[in-house]
Amino acid sequence: MIGFNEIEYASHTDVGIRRSHNQDAHVAMPAADDEHWQQVGHVFLVADGMGAHAVGELASKMAVDNIPHIFSKHVEDGAIASLRRAFVEANSIINTRGKQNREFEGMGTTGTALVLRPEGAWVGHVGDSRAYRVRGGVIEQLSFDHSLLWELARRQRKRPEELTGIPSNVIVRSLGPEAVVQVDVEGPHPLERGDVFLLCSDGLSGQVNDRVIGSVMTALPPHEAAQFLVHMANLQGGPDNTTVIVVRVGGEPRLAGGDSQAEVLFPSTDPAEPSVPRFALMMYYLSRVPWAILLMGFGILLAIVAIVLIVMDQMESSALVAFIFSVLSLLGGIVTMMVQNFRETRKPGKKSEVRTLQVYRQTACPLDAAIYERLVESARTLEESIKTKQWEYDAKAYQDRLKQATQHFKHQRFRDAFREQCRAMLVLMEAVHRYRGKNEDFKPMW
Repeated sequence: MIGFNEIEYASHTDVGIRRSHNQDAHVAMPAADDEHWQQVGHVFLVADGMGAHAVGELASKMAVDNIPHIFSKHVEDGAIASLRRAFVEANSIINTRGKQNREFEGMGTTGTALVLRPEGAWVGHVGDSRAYRVRGGVIEQLSFDHSLLWELARRQRKRPEELTGIPSNVIVRSLGPEAVVQVDVEGPHPLERGDVFLLCSDGLSGQVNDRVIGSVMTALPPHEAAQFLVHMANLQGGPDNTTVIVVRVGGEPRLAGGDSQAEVLFPSTDPAEPSVPRFALMMYYLSRVPWAILLMGFGILLAIVAIVLIVMDQMESSALVAFIFSVLSLLGGIVTMMVQNFRETRKPGKKSEVRTLQVYRQTACPLDAAIYERLVESARTLEESIKTKQWEYDAKAYQDRLKQATQHFKHQRFRDAFREQCRAMLVLMEAVHRYRGKNEDFKPMW
């Protein structure tokens, strides 16, 4: 059995290149001793806030402040019940705060939690921040993106990359905007020594592909891996805030050879729906319209018109028609509101454990000559750009790492070669981080 002191972790966050402030938030609450490990476990959480000004920043902070503590408070109810309760109560807190101030209206955040306990790993999830596991040379996505793109891909049994014309940043589920939220809770994924877990906001997953993420997590210890991945996202353009938490179980990850294409696996219980994406997109936006409020507002307006006509003692027939339509509109609004409330109250228990132990995407990430050579070429490109701009960097440390990487590569020790090449690249990345401005452009490094 894996002990509480065999877990090592690191986190890193950055505002990115294009954003003025960081709306991401994260927290790590490791178990202090074996008893705490048995009862609660290690708790990690990443949240990506949404909303204008500082609203998203407030929402993500409320998520990381509340979810771990609520989970720990009710952990005796079991991992599934306590994780779900933590997300549901945090959603209620954020939603209530959003209704108290007009400036906070619509505030929301994603939330992805990882809980490691003796029986395995549990994932609680709402939104499109992701949870990954790397095991035996394969990176696996353990969370389902609650985005319009992924929902349509699931229904059509396609890879998200195969769909066109669908915006990738439309989130269909998050904490805060609605009074009721459906939470995915999955687990336990059994732990093995050498497993590496990653929680990240879409600032990373939107810029760096899974193969690179998995290779870096396999080669570097958590502290260096977290820094490297955030820097890589920024070198790819850094359009968003980026936050990562890397957690390693029981020491060095084990390797596996071979290669394969990315594969998306969706629950087999979901029926295939060959709907037209444009029609599905239209229906999604129509479903977001507050029909109940519009109907009731229209009914009130017609009632006012009818009263005015009666007072003016003119057009009695028109006043009667307006009054009839006013009553129908108000009744329609009331019925619509009742139907919506009925549907939302049924959401939490609708599909309790449909996605248990589901892996949504698998990508091989072997540490071979190909991935090493790609990193070498990226380092050359970055070094040339730094020299052109006459930025200072630790050239000696960089060259020392390159020499070690070359020696390992000659002896076909590919993990060691890739690791030292990553460390060489980190020297350059730190220099870029110190010097680059908000409008500095680089060609993609990967």
